[in-house]
Amino acid sequence: MAKRSKKVHRPQAKLQGYVVVAFAEDLEQAREFKSLLEVNDVSAVISEQKEQSSLDSNEIAVMVPEDFLDEAHVIIESQQAYDDFYDYALEDGDAGDFDDDFFEDDF
Repeated sequence: MAKRSKKVHRPQAKLQGYVVVAFAEDLEQAREFKSLLEVNDVSAVISEQKEQSSLDSNEIAVMVPEDFLDEAHVIIESQQAYDDFYDYALEDGDAGDFDDDFFEDDF
């Protein structure tokens, strides 16, 4: 008869050496952060934890190895700045109001 391992698998053991790089508003945003980091060769995991103060809310943390924390911050901040720029640019709705004469050559 084979002996069963009594080793308890703890989620925290998997995350040893990982630190939080960002908290996401929802699971979709967390997955976007994780994908963005992985595309840039930074390993990332998503950790959901119930907040003790409120039973209805979850904290969704995106975590990376501690050695990659600074790089991960730069990657996420760069993407957010890029997104903010295009949100701002398209916010006015003036994209279709360009004056055609502006693009004509005066040669």
